[in-house]
Amino acid sequence: MNNYEAVFILTPVLSDAQMKEAVEKFTGFLKAEGSEIVNEENWGLRKLAYPIQKKSTGFYTLLEFKSDPTVVAKLETQFRRDERVLRFLTFRQDKYFAEYATKRRNKSNL
Repeated sequence: MNNYEAVFILTPVLSDAQMKEAVEKFTGFLKAEGSEIVNEENWGLRKLAYPIQKKSTGFYTLLEFKSDPTVVAKLETQFRRDERVLRFLTFRQDKYFAEYATKRRNKSNL
């Protein structure tokens, strides 16, 4: 199992409930595939660096999870199929970044 981090941007036209439902869809998918959700952060509505699909803002969400490499491809397919997702980025954390992420999580919990 590797450590992964996925950041995705949801369209700003969603209500709060719809946004939370979309996030729960992806976390539920990961749990169903046998992944362990390490951290979930909702960064809220933020301005985009450039317009995407004529939208200048989006709901940012960060998911940290432990999973097999095959699950990442399936998760990215789910991101592509969902029209609420504007952009996404998933990458594997190396040991140094995993340590940094743990320190960052512990620091924000204080």
